[in-house]
Amino acid sequence: MLSPVFTPQGPTLRELAVQALSSVEHGYDLLAPKFDHTPFRTPDAVLAPVTDLLRRLGPFDAGLDVCCGTGAGAGVLQEVCREQVTGVDISTGMLDVARRRTPGPVPAHWVRGDALALPFGPVFDLAVSFGAFGHFLPAQRPALFAQVHGALRPGGRFAFPLPAPARPGSYVHLAMLGFDAVMRVRNALWRPPFVMYYRGFTLADVTAELSAAGFAVETYALDGLGRRDDGTPRCRMVVATRLP
Repeated sequence: MLSPVFTPQGPTLRELAVQALSSVEHGYDLLAPKFDHTPFRTPDAVLAPVTDLLRRLGPFDAGLDVCCGTGAGAGVLQEVCREQVTGVDISTGMLDVARRRTPGPVPAHWVRGDALALPFGPVFDLAVSFGAFGHFLPAQRPALFAQVHGALRPGGRFAFPLPAPARPGSYVHLAMLGFDAVMRVRNALWRPPFVMYYRGFTLADVTAELSAAGFAVETYALDGLGRRDDGTPRCRMVVATRLP
């Protein structure tokens, strides 16, 4: 049997390969039981400063975690929302894990749905998303942001962390280029496609797209994640407020 790749509880290389050759939905159904033992789960080191900032921006009543996965973002919402939290994801397997691991201080509801067709009216004060934007092609992002806009009350906020871009030529930059190249070859040769691209989600593009969707956009430095040598933040929080 192949050994786990990341941790003793994590997936094996064979399991990751099977996931990568599946659709996004089925791939995450397969990975769900071991997802929290991989680097793909948003780490607590990122969740903590996000939670602190949202506390300062609140209070909030109802929160929505878009593409919630196993519930890391819903856990943040349960810390900053007073009434209820809802997580939506396309993967039944990920929702099953989220349902078990997020008891929390406020009620949580789990909905299977497509982020490009959210089944909600304007009932939320806060929406968050963590690590999911690579699953949407650039041409799909305006529709995604329009769906989030429609799920927020006027004045509601859509917040997510956005790391600083990797420096050209750095190990991280080259690794991202390599990963995206492999995914493009995979999707050219194999069906169904598995959309997951790490590059192409820039602050300038996202700000323009959110503004076009009817948001006022602000950014906040997440200083708990440190700063680069030139003094710029390693990660910012994008906070988009739905205009009346």
